[in-house]
Amino acid sequence: MDAQSAAKCLTAVRRHSPLVHSITNNVVTNFTANGLLALGASPVMAYAKEEVADMAKIAGALVLNIGTLSKESVEAMIIAGKSANEHGVPVILDPVGAGATPFRTESARDIIREVRLAAIRGNAAEIAHTVGVTDWLIKGVDAGEGRGDIIRLAQQAAQKLKTVIAITGEVDVIADTSHVYTLHNGHKLLTKVTGAGCLLTSVVGAFCAVEENPLFAAIAAISSYGVAAQLAAQQTADKGPGSFQIELLNKLSTVTEQDVQEWAAIERVTVS
Repeated sequence: MDAQSAAKCLTAVRRHSPLVHSITNNVVTNFTANGLLALGASPVMAYAKEEVADMAKIAGALVLNIGTLSKESVEAMIIAGKSANEHGVPVILDPVGAGATPFRTESARDIIREVRLAAIRGNAAEIAHTVGVTDWLIKGVDAGEGRGDIIRLAQQAAQKLKTVIAITGEVDVIADTSHVYTLHNGHKLLTKVTGAGCLLTSVVGAFCAVEENPLFAAIAAISSYGVAAQLAAQQTADKGPGSFQIELLNKLSTVTEQDVQEWAAIERVTVS
């Protein structure tokens, strides 16, 4: 996967406008929907246990986000995930805040046990706690400090869970059972916008809907999103996170194949 291939995936999202079913948290629903629309995808948020299976089976991708979880929402996610699995719809998990409380951590693990996942996207602390590596700190739903090697963590998680792992942060690390890539796009203002990570997970869903290889889909999605963030920051860095949030939506709409080809910094890591 390189910048040119990532750019082509962006065009495919806009050409196909995939339906992305996001069972997400109530803090970010509007921002996520607007971000997907800006990108060119089609968002739907359905939460009721009575309809999630029907919605998931007609979607291009299903995104499960445990940001504001409850027993009922986890049940709905598992129902939707199993339906998606039965109908060949890729499922992406965002284990928001895993490690902050036992209920949150176990809910993420329950979903992983019950649903076959195409990818998991989270920060290092969330991924570490999800797979039982406990030397990473977490504060609320935000990443804390860790003593581990993020590349090694991504490899361990991918091997253990047999899925694509996307750890996002200052440098993003994407791994499957055989390959590791690092991505060097994005901007620190993303950490000042509530829901920026949650939207990114749904963007990964949109790319998984049009690219069969979930590793390549995750790389293309995170690279394109990071480039859009950099372009947005260029225009708003002196204005603050409110202006950046709006401009990020604008740039998700206007970022081009050429932008991604020129700006995307994708590096394949040689691993032993």
